[in-house]
Amino acid sequence: MIQMEYYLIISTLMFFIGIYGFITRKNMIAILISLELVLNAVEINFAVFNRYLFPGQLEGMFFTLFGIAITAAETAVALAIIINAYRTIGNIDIKNLSKMKE
Repeated sequence: MIQMEYYLIISTLMFFIGIYGFITRKNMIAILISLELVLNAVEINFAVFNRYLFPGQLEGMFFTLFGIAITAAETAVALAIIINAYRTIGNIDIKNLSKMKE
């Protein structure tokens, strides 16, 4: 059986890689992917803590499924916004979004 620390190490790496990508990227698609990494790290934590701390209960698994549903909805809305920005500006870099204010 795999120890809980290994799952938490992977989750921590995913979380910090997502934060780093969110801060440093200029492309909206790359920022969205980085945000997905952060959310997936949180969902891994829900599942791991549920399995190891409360093995007979399923609250963590339900939170994980709810988180996946929220992530899918957020991705659909974000992609719609990105497509709209691309049609308006012709580019999906963050620095060009100030043109949409005009």
